[in-house]
Amino acid sequence: MTEWGPGLAVALGLVEGLTEFLPVSSTGHLILVGHGLGFTGAVAISVEISIQLGSILAIIAYERRKLAHMIAGAFKEQASFRALVRASRDSSDRTMEEGWSYILRRSADTHPNLRFLTGLSLAFLPAAALGLLAHHWIETYLFSPSTVAASLIVGGLVILAVEAAKKQPQINRLEHVGARAALWVGLAQCVSLIPGMSRSGATIVGGLLTGMDRKVATEYSFFLALPTMIAATGYKMFKSRDLLTGQDALALVLGLLVAFFVAWGVIAAFLAFVKQHSLRVFAYYRVALGIVVLLVLG
Repeated sequence: MTEWGPGLAVALGLVEGLTEFLPVSSTGHLILVGHGLGFTGAVAISVEISIQLGSILAIIAYERRKLAHMIAGAFKEQASFRALVRASRDSSDRTMEEGWSYILRRSADTHPNLRFLTGLSLAFLPAAALGLLAHHWIETYLFSPSTVAASLIVGGLVILAVEAAKKQPQINRLEHVGARAALWVGLAQCVSLIPGMSRSGATIVGGLLTGMDRKVATEYSFFLALPTMIAATGYKMFKSRDLLTGQDALALVLGLLVAFFVAWGVIAAFLAFVKQHSLRVFAYYRVALGIVVLLVLG
């Protein structure tokens, strides 16, 4: 199965949907499966990134009510925030620094949706900037089974270390994620640009290290996936628009649909799982798979 078509689209859609939101690296699995099936080259790289759009649409569908509530709430809170800024500026008993400190404290309490979406935008920026600068180098030199295997092992060991050192969580509600925690998660996401490290794994670990509980860290990872993956897949689909013919594009749509429905089920199952269990099972799986791949390559 070396040629891109419906059969390969279904296979890769299944892999993408099963692995995108688990801390095991969907890109890494797609690379390994692609190489195992003999599907490599420029078209393969384009498909492996573009097919992630199916999982993104699954997140939008699954979290549609919460997303709509947050966006609508943020629009309403903008007017209140502007009034707060004007009131602070009109006050003559505060310095500029004290004024902004007052604004941020008050806004954190009264504008939860605006605060969350602002933090999400902040978290998106580091990986977006680094990815834009380094994506060609990454695709040229790091999209290989050996890189994926090493990254799986390293990422698995990191998860085990973080789980072993995990302290009592400080953030147990999604709307309580502030700008500082968001920025740290965004910086952690930069690691996921290395194939095999896992965007989901990096952001969940980053969330745990900032004091989020597992459910909040997992759900925050899902929301951060939206701007990150929409930007990445949109850019790649635009850049590779001449690589795929009409029939190739139809096969990609089939793969997206498969990824969408499988990812929807995985999202619900994973959120239920992290309420009761640690991430160690995924760490063991990563290490075992990485060792197997290295042995096969060696």
